[in-house]
Amino acid sequence: MTTPRTLWHATTAQPAPRPGPKAGATTDVAIIGGGFLGLSCALQLALAGVSVRLLEARRIGWGASGRNAGFVVPHFSRADPAMIRSRLGADAGARLLDLVAQGGDMVFDLARRAGLGAQAEQVGWLQPAHSAAMAQALQARVREWQALGRPVEWLSAADMAARSGMSIYHGAMRDASGGMINPLAYALGLARLAENAGTVLHEETPVTAVERARDGWTLRTPAGALHAGRVLLATNAETLGAARPLGRAVLPLTVHQIATAPLDAETVARIAPHREPASDTRTNIFTWRLDAENRLISGGMALMPIGAGSRLPQKILQRAIAELRLSADTALAHAWQGTAAMTTDALPLLSELQPGLIGAVGCNGRGVAFTTSLGRALAQAMDSGGSLPLPAKTAMPIPFRPFARHAPALVLAKGLWSDARALRHPPTP
Repeated sequence: MTTPRTLWHATTAQPAPRPGPKAGATTDVAIIGGGFLGLSCALQLALAGVSVRLLEARRIGWGASGRNAGFVVPHFSRADPAMIRSRLGADAGARLLDLVAQGGDMVFDLARRAGLGAQAEQVGWLQPAHSAAMAQALQARVREWQALGRPVEWLSAADMAARSGMSIYHGAMRDASGGMINPLAYALGLARLAENAGTVLHEETPVTAVERARDGWTLRTPAGALHAGRVLLATNAETLGAARPLGRAVLPLTVHQIATAPLDAETVARIAPHREPASDTRTNIFTWRLDAENRLISGGMALMPIGAGSRLPQKILQRAIAELRLSADTALAHAWQGTAAMTTDALPLLSELQPGLIGAVGCNGRGVAFTTSLGRALAQAMDSGGSLPLPAKTAMPIPFRPFARHAPALVLAKGLWSDARALRHPPTP
């Protein structure tokens, strides 16, 4: 199995793989998928005294949880409090907003418990507005979150320029509970905490089928069958084996990431004096953050996916150099890509596929914080037999999914024009 070529895999030590289950093994709860959601749920179940086994088809952090840029963002990308309440109603909307709000603090608490040190920095998160219209929208969003008691504030255009060295933004929303993390180190840290609490982890153990049994479920794996009373599918956008019914209900979005060689202290002080990571509001979103060694990390999406793996990293680098006014000889040190699971309504999908078989997917690019809090909430529901933390929906396959998966590229193509038009009207000094 090829190790992903990410910055995180190149710089983070990994333990030997955990073996698969022995034939005839049993557990109260089986979790399929070794990312943040599955690990968070496993940890909380084990702490509650529930027998739990987690099965990962490859290695912990092999998928999206080890390939993302490590932004800890306690918000949804396209859903604000008013939209969530209108879609879900007052009670269910309040529950989802509470889950979102908890995410940042929960991540950094677990990171401290896992001993991540400088690999986890709760320094806040910025969302700069690239246009006057987006500034108005974000200011309204700030007021909504402040009414819920969240540590969110609005920064003026001058404040944002001082925090980034960029004069194009009309201001920014800042959430003090956000930040940045080494996502692979975090996933491995969650795995250690879960094991210490009593979870049994199995790696390189794909689950090929989940079959109904008289008193629970039988999971088929190459190592043998495992019996479980209840099952959680936490498989992101995967569509192989047991993950198929959940993965077909979301659109896979490929996101490309790069990391430079470490930047000099003067540049760091200019572009990130408070070390805050940022994700702006353009359709062709511009993101930037530093890691613990002051490498700059940025990402982007491909307009033409064919050959993007070899073509796009240099484009992302050149954009970062231009936007942040970096030295022209800034070196590209790492390039990789990962997959985010996108839903058609911009909200996560929680599905009770059958009684005792639950699936959760679709964090829409905000997975680090939200899956951590959702995992704990799912554990509480599975332990107590209580209601699920979100309204369950049927996991319906997206029609014409092979064609629909190209929709983000079409949105990006249209957005490039509107982005350029908006940037022709910079903020008034």
